[in-house]
Amino acid sequence: MTVGTQIQKAIASVESVATSMKTFALETQDQQAKQMFQQLAQTFDGALDTLKQRQTYIEQQEPQYKA
Repeated sequence: MTVGTQIQKAIASVESVATSMKTFALETQDQQAKQMFQQLAQTFDGALDTLKQRQTYIEQQEPQYKA
């Protein structure tokens, strides 16, 4: 598995988890849980931004890894 493929899989996984956290936040009535899920979603969104930046960097440095 190439670095490009691995980072694409990581991005997809983090996107999925972030979406789940946002869904949980919308569906719960418990305000403490809602806040926790929202904070987790923000954390995963930050990780997603970092991974996408890394993907861009890798693609610039190693064009063969472009999707």
